[in-house]
Parts: sequence; structure tokens; C-alpha cells
Amino acid sequence: MAQTTVEGVEGVQSLVGQHLGHSDWVTITQEQVNRFADATGDHQWIHVDPERAAKESPFGGPIAHGYLTLSLLPSLIPQIVDITGFRMGVNYGTEKVRFPSPVPVGSRVRAGATLASATPVEGGVAMNLDVTVEVEGASKPAMVATVVYRRYL
Repeated sequence: MAQTTVEGVEGVQSLVGQHLGHSDWVTITQEQVNRFADATGDHQWIHVDPERAAKESPFGGPIAHGYLTLSLLPSLIPQIVDITGFRMGVNYGTEKVRFPSPVPVGSRVRAGATLASATPVEGGVAMNLDVTVEVEGASKPAMVATVVYRRYL
């Protein structure tokens, strides 16, 4: 269940500048990393070879792809905010994405989001969410991004 529920353009606009909450914690598994590597063709050993990563990587083991971390947002954002009163919504893209620290396989991550802006557009609203994905127990975030969604009436 989402931590924040809001309805319509005016409801969305009333949340600008507010932290909307956090998702549940999700464990990153080696199987998940391997499937992502298969889907993207990125089979770099730091992701898919646990033995080599344990010996040669500065991270002490395999890490998730940065884009795997980004790809979690469609499942994590609905845990944070539920927006009603629109006939549809689309992922419009990202303004900025950074991966300040790695996500070790086996670690748990969660997302937090703040609504940075809500700008009316023809037929709806464009929303910029500042999202941070953190690794449980880590001092730096794994990912920071501004993601753009559009909701249409």
C-alpha cells in the first residue's frame, strides 16, 4: 500500500516539495542480476561472476548493474505514492541519473521520493520526482535520479 495517496491535478500540485515516503526493502539476488544481464547483454564479470568478483573486484563480490537499480523504480514508486483521478500515466523519462555507490548482490534497497514539481500540461500534469535508492546500512545512496511522469485526465 502506498504511503501517500493523492487525487487529480490539484492534489498532485499540493504535494510539491514534500517527501512522499519510502518503498519496502527489496533484496537484490544474483539470479535477478543474471536475468538483467541476459536482458541487456551486459555480462560484465563484476555483475555475473561471483567468484571472480570476490577475488578481483574492489567491491568484494558481485554488484547489481546501475540500470538494474533504475529499472526497479516502476515497482517501487507505486509503493510510495498512489495517484488517482487520471485515466492513464506514462513514464516520460529522466532528467538526471547518478549511481554514487554500488549495490552488492544480496543487499537490500529501497526508494524514497520527493515531488520536485507538478506542471500542468495539455490534458494533465507533468511530475518530476526526486528519487533516492539507498542500500540498507550504506552511507551513500546507490542511485539518485529525477524521473518524469505524466498523468492524463
